[in-house]
Formats: sequence, structure tokens, C-alpha cells
Amino acid sequence: MRKNLEKPANISPAPVLVIATYNEDGSANIMNAAWGTMQAPDHVALNLAKPHKTTENIEKRRAFTVSFADADHVESADFVGLTSGNKIPDKAEKSGFSVEKSEVVDAPIISDLPICLECEFVEYQENEYGMGVIGKIVNTSVDEKILSDGAIDMARANLILFDPLTMGYYRVGERVANAFNVGKKLIKG
Repeated sequence: MRKNLEKPANISPAPVLVIATYNEDGSANIMNAAWGTMQAPDHVALNLAKPHKTTENIEKRRAFTVSFADADHVESADFVGLTSGNKIPDKAEKSGFSVEKSEVVDAPIISDLPICLECEFVEYQENEYGMGVIGKIVNTSVDEKILSDGAIDMARANLILFDPLTMGYYRVGERVANAFNVGKKLIKG
């Protein structure tokens, strides 16, 4: 039996994305972006409003990084989503995250998080459906401890998801099947 919810549903849960940029003075700025996705195989789309310090930094520096938060850093990831770089200039430092300069783009990498997409700014889009930063992924860097046979092992990454319906963070679990494979036995032909 199914039940209709009063609250409109959305695509959830979603990865906890932590966006990093440089401020004008060269210090790091970090924010938690609740709404982000792939726009194409090598492009990300982040639903970020113009007033965010991060959006301003992205447009000025033409670069940013997108890291995936893990369970070990949930407190820091939540903190950078609760606070604004416009009000707390040393937000990145207060978060406890360690940052290093990307060798590929003009943006910091959060060393503590296991997966980082290094992006060049493409454009800012705004229309009746929302607004967003579009970026081209030019490099992906990962912590070697999450690799298994040269590929990312999601169980080792210990990533978290955000569910806006329950306002909770959840750990990514075990692999249950091979995508684009497990359903082949149902194909008749």
C-alpha cells in the first residue's frame, strides 16, 4: 500500500557536496551545497544563488572544486553549510578542514575528503527553474586509501548522503549489484 506525502518529494538522498574556492585575499572559502548534479559526463551543475560568497569567488577566479563529504567529517561538512563566508571570513579555517592548492585549477582541494572534482567555471545560468553554476571537470583526485585495483571503492570512501525529507545524513552502504548488468537476465529477445 502506498501513501501520498503532504510534503513534495524531491530527488533524494543526494551526495553531500563540499565546494571550495579562493577568496580575493587568497584564503580558502568552503561551503556545503545541498543541490548539485552532473549536467553531462564531464560537467557539474550546482544550484548556488548569486549572494553566496562561493558563487562570487567562482565567477572571479573561474574555478572551484567539488569534494564528496564522508562520515568522518560530517560535523565540518555541516558547519560549512550552516555558516556564510560573507559573515565569517575564516570559515574554512574554523571548519577544521585541511586544504591544499590544486595543481590543475585555481581552487583549493580539501585534503581530508576522499574524492575531489577539480572544475573550471563555464557559466552561470538563471531562469524560472532555478539558478546554477556550471563547471567542467578537468581532473579528479582521490585519496589512495579508497582505491581497490585502481578504481574507487565506495565502501572505503565512507561517503554520506543528505536526505532533505528527514533532514538527515546517511552513510553510503555496501555494493548490491553491478549497474547495467544485473537486469540483463530480464531482457528477452
